[in-house]
Amino acid sequence: MTAPRDTLRRENARLTARLGLMTLGSFAFGFALVPLYDVMCTITGFGNEKALARAADVAPQVADESRAVTVEFVAELPNVGNWEFRPVVGAMQVHPGRLYETEFIAKNLTGHDTVMQAVPNLAPRNASGYFHKTECFCFTPQPFAKGEERVMPVRFIVDRALPRHLDRVTLAYTIYDQSIRAGLR
Repeated sequence: MTAPRDTLRRENARLTARLGLMTLGSFAFGFALVPLYDVMCTITGFGNEKALARAADVAPQVADESRAVTVEFVAELPNVGNWEFRPVVGAMQVHPGRLYETEFIAKNLTGHDTVMQAVPNLAPRNASGYFHKTECFCFTPQPFAKGEERVMPVRFIVDRALPRHLDRVTLAYTIYDQSIRAGLR
């Protein structure tokens, strides 16, 4: 009777070891995805958050008055109730090559001093190489006092080389509380 029990224990131990290796492999694969994603974004230019979150060095352009592109503005909150965050205007018509400015309003409702970081996203992805921000609150973390409300500008140019079939671009920001990283909490 002990032989089947020993065999069962060996099989259980072998199965446990295999499951443990699969778990470790999955965990390692998850960590490897971040640098692989960054490499893919660098090569293709799509989804490159670092490029979206830095000031553009754009040569002066003559505006293309014959063409209008709708730029929509979206504000997203990952944690409901901690912030008020919205664009002043929901959309605007722009002429490629001209510098424009819009504003977002943020209010700290966390109940304490905090630091906010905005992460931009541009849709469609193939427009990201043609949308250049020259000034943006997303470039650096923004300290906010308890209850503080602030108007935050974004200055941008839609490049004249934007493909003609793209007549609508959406600029979205998601804000995150960075107070733990900043040592405030």
